[in-house]
Amino acid sequence: MSGSTLLRRIDWLTILLMCSLMLFGWINIYSTTVTEDFTSVFDYQTYYGKQLVFIIISLLVVFPVLIIESSFFERFSSIIYLIAIVLLAGLFVFGKEISGATSWYGLGFFNLQPSEFAKMATALALAKYLSDIQTDIRVRKYQLYATLIILLPALLVLPQPDPGSALVYLSLFFVLFREGLPLYYLFFALILVILFVTTLMFGTIWVAIGLGIFISLFFLLKKPTLVIPTGPLLGFIVVAMTISLSVDFIYTEVFEQRHRDRFDLWLRLEKDPSKLEKIRKSIGYNTYQAEKAIESGGFNGKGFMEGTRTKGKFVPEQHTDYIFSSVGEEWGFIGTAGVIMLFSLLLLRLVFIAERQRREFNRMYGYGVVSILLIHYGVNIGMVLGLLPTIGIPLPFFSYGGSSQLFFSLLIFIMLKLDANRLRDGI
Repeated sequence: MSGSTLLRRIDWLTILLMCSLMLFGWINIYSTTVTEDFTSVFDYQTYYGKQLVFIIISLLVVFPVLIIESSFFERFSSIIYLIAIVLLAGLFVFGKEISGATSWYGLGFFNLQPSEFAKMATALALAKYLSDIQTDIRVRKYQLYATLIILLPALLVLPQPDPGSALVYLSLFFVLFREGLPLYYLFFALILVILFVTTLMFGTIWVAIGLGIFISLFFLLKKPTLVIPTGPLLGFIVVAMTISLSVDFIYTEVFEQRHRDRFDLWLRLEKDPSKLEKIRKSIGYNTYQAEKAIESGGFNGKGFMEGTRTKGKFVPEQHTDYIFSSVGEEWGFIGTAGVIMLFSLLLLRLVFIAERQRREFNRMYGYGVVSILLIHYGVNIGMVLGLLPTIGIPLPFFSYGGSSQLFFSLLIFIMLKLDANRLRDGI
């Protein structure tokens, strides 16, 4: 395909939405980190200077991605995945610890976080496997193999510890549901999460009683149209009872104190007001200050570089995981609604692009991209607003970070390359 033809077929609306988020994100990073010693926006000693360099590099990767044949990504997806797994495993020996997590390789001028690369690699490998088997994903053997592809990188990043990245890998299960994985698996997973949370809130005895009533009513009122195989149902019952009975042990013996504090704060499990306030001022400090910053912005915001909490450095990590709080303070409800709208439009556009693919690999990879961006977007904003427990997870194209900026861009550029070639690939 000639360069002019490829440029005509590229989805420029997606690039426009992505660049808009990059620009607005950089403006907020500049606002939160600029000091009176300002020299240049390209000053590599500053966060905004580094981020601008990261953005330029991320946009430049479009050229090699567009030059490479689209078949390259499918043909070498397994090798890319293997490299990602090796890099993740290598962190246990050569990793550099930053903020309590051994998630980076120190390269001198740049710290590389391989978990970001592994997200892209896992999306490619999953799409390759599912498109190769050319069969019904409801076959248990294929479900197991696909699950292993997703869980392997998640299990490698979890001990770093990096639970945020582990959660992102699990979002790729949505690709399986799009390709026909029975929805009762999703139903069971949601029930198990609810079961874990409700057991923490109300205790094992009441949850066990409620679970018994639920199962009894299910069998009494089961309709012929509700098709749930007996095997998975019995397995669910066993797992549900096991979880309910083991929640206390997991909570007290497996979770560290910081994890317990986060659940205590999120679910208001601590009944002593003084202890709850102590937790709020320690592990919940970031979220508390972020909520106050957003609240102080009101409808119109205080204006660019006029945020008193932003300038006063009240919110730790405000240029990374909590960047959304600066949007709320300086740009108000209008700004936060605009960011949410831009992200929503980008995700909807990517779903549209994924759906118009006729090659299975392209479509599955497209949904992998959507899943990864959606979980980052939803969890980060939910965390900043206090709707979800604190998990270290960046806001795509917004939060400071070279690895995330580069690999989020690669995710989308690969998708756009596959989409631009869809006619030539026999679609």
